[in-house]
Amino acid sequence: MPVLKKIFNFFLRIAISVVLIVFLFHFKDIDTRSLIRDIKAADKQLLFFGFLSTLLNFTLCFFRWEMLLKAANIHLSKKRLITSFSGGIFFNLFLPSTIGGDVARSIDLGKYTQRPKEVTATVLLDRLSGYVGLVVLVLFSLVAGFGLVKNNTVVLVTIGLIISILLVILLVLFNKAVFSRISKFLDTPDAGRIKEMFVSLYHEIHYFQKHKAVLLRNLLLSVVIQVTGPLSFYITALSLGISQVNIIYFLIFIPIVGAVTLLPISIGGFGLRESTSVILFSKAGIAENGAAAMALLNSFYIFVIGIIGGFIYVFTIHHRRVQPAKSPGTRKLPEK
Repeated sequence: MPVLKKIFNFFLRIAISVVLIVFLFHFKDIDTRSLIRDIKAADKQLLFFGFLSTLLNFTLCFFRWEMLLKAANIHLSKKRLITSFSGGIFFNLFLPSTIGGDVARSIDLGKYTQRPKEVTATVLLDRLSGYVGLVVLVLFSLVAGFGLVKNNTVVLVTIGLIISILLVILLVLFNKAVFSRISKFLDTPDAGRIKEMFVSLYHEIHYFQKHKAVLLRNLLLSVVIQVTGPLSFYITALSLGISQVNIIYFLIFIPIVGAVTLLPISIGGFGLRESTSVILFSKAGIAENGAAAMALLNSFYIFVIGIIGGFIYVFTIHHRRVQPAKSPGTRKLPEK
């Protein structure tokens, strides 16, 4: 039954992605032929720079994760880390939301190092750092361009929701009172395994508190990473001849698009990315065809990078099978 449930959920998310795309093209004012024509006529040199910006995003994400792994005393060759990270990018194309690949790299590197809890903690902190960077960017951009969106209730409410979610996550992870309440709530026979994982990960994440300098650098890098997403969209817009839109719109809207694609209801965020982009950028004066073209081209960048990651992952399978001669010892967790 669990296998059937997973298969059902997988195809359900594919169906949701397809429905979102069909809805976008049939219920929005999007001319498919015109869309294809606009993409074909796009400035190829600018498209290439848009792709490079997306590639830069993934490259910086890799160094952000490596920084956390080193802080956790997990020292591996760049070749091995690139292999695991590339596999994560590849599986992101076929797993729920844009964080499905995080599970893949956690399992892959956790098994390789025989330190799954520590590896999982670095992946969770890596994702959390990215989310904090997203909120920081959108807040600064909102202050700079508040006059552009002050009457856009959807944008303001969505930003408020994104910030609220971050505050809840931070409370759960870093407030002892909230942690204790959740632990007591999970203190049932049926939740034994879940509570064990929750408590273990909580302590592993708190291990990084003594690495404040690393966390600060990680956060600063996350803000830079979050800037590369809007930059990619903006360059893509220029390639399509869309040059009249203030770049502040991109700095506000693209973090929102990124947050929405975290929802585990579609495959790789496909469908959510396009629908959200059209809804937001149509409010900024961009024709729905242009907004859809931007989003589809950025999804294409991600797809190409994911396929490249898949090739790296497949062609290094022999390297992944070689386990370390001696597994590093695990840290002793603090007393509960």
